[in-house]
Amino acid sequence: MAVRAKFRCTFETHKKWGPEETQATRSYEFMAVYDPETPEDQRYAKATPSGSLTIQVDNPAVTFEPGKTYYLDFTSAEAS
Repeated sequence: MAVRAKFRCTFETHKKWGPEETQATRSYEFMAVYDPETPEDQRYAKATPSGSLTIQVDNPAVTFEPGKTYYLDFTSAEAS
């Protein structure tokens, strides 16, 4: 079964480490979206009325914009 959630990126944090702090990564925080005036948000709120997600990204090609809304799709991962 697949589940889709709607989350808004709320924060972007840059972190540096390593010798002379030459290595960097970004962390993003997301919160579930709910606007009672938006029919789509009303449907999503039934499955994800509240929630948060924090991810760390090392890939420079992957970015998220604070304030922008994203869909998160969850599907079962088969055991390997």
